Order: sequence, then structure tokens, then C-alpha cells
Amino acid sequence: MELQRVLGGQRYLVLATESGGQPYANLMAFAVSDDLCFLTLLTDRRTRKFASLTANRRVALFLDDRENVGTDTRDALAVTAIGEAEEVAGSEAARLRAAFAARHPTLADFAQAPDCAVLRVRVGVYRVVSHFEEVREWYPGAAGQ
Repeated sequence: MELQRVLGGQRYLVLATESGGQPYANLMAFAVSDDLCFLTLLTDRRTRKFASLTANRRVALFLDDRENVGTDTRDALAVTAIGEAEEVAGSEAARLRAAFAARHPTLADFAQAPDCAVLRVRVGVYRVVSHFEEVREWYPGAAGQ
């Protein structure tokens, strides 16, 4: 499945949050669950994005597989994931930290820092754009997909 290929192949995405009517975007490292239902993000609790996520859990996440060449308009796949973020703790946070660190070994120390929050985004829908204008939706966990 092309969605699985893009999510597995890319290591970074753009996180869009909103606070007080002001949108904000951040480049973030991420990990994805095998069933594509969840994305894992890590952030310092002292950041603006963490404050925004605490006030409003709704997020949009964007990633693509473009190569910055002319054929991208025809060949690139762009993915927007819409969902809700929540901080997780305990054994679930430890499991997600380990999976994140395995995917991003250079961030392993950050993942274990005391002020590092583990955020799990439950994806409600993926909107996949290909061929510049063909839009498809995929709902994680839905039967028959």
C-alpha cells in the first residue's frame, strides 16, 4: 500500500497545531504503528507546541515523498493525517519511546530526557493526494480497507 510506503519511508513530518486562533507548524520526527492507527511524536514539555496540544488536542500532520524535481506534480504522494494527540505515560510511554528511538537513534537521548513528553496521535483519517489532484481518504481500523 502506498500510504504504508510513504509513512515507513519518511522520518519527518509537519505538525500543525492551533492555539488562541493562531495556527502553528513544526517539523517533527515521528514513528508510526504497524496498523497505521497511531503516530508517535516526542517534544519537550516546555515548548509552544506542547502548550498548544494541551489546550487543543486536534492536529493535522503532513508528509510527502517529493524529490524537488519537475515530475513531483505527477509522481509525488502527499499525505495529511487528521487526528487527536494525547500524552501517554507509564509502560505505554516506555514502549513508544523505545520504538521512536529505534527509528531515530540520534534522538535516543532526547527520548529519555525527563522533560520529554510522548505524544500519541490517534489518526481519524488520512487524506492522500497523488497525481497533483487525485484525493483519496483512508480510515485506519475501518473494515474492508
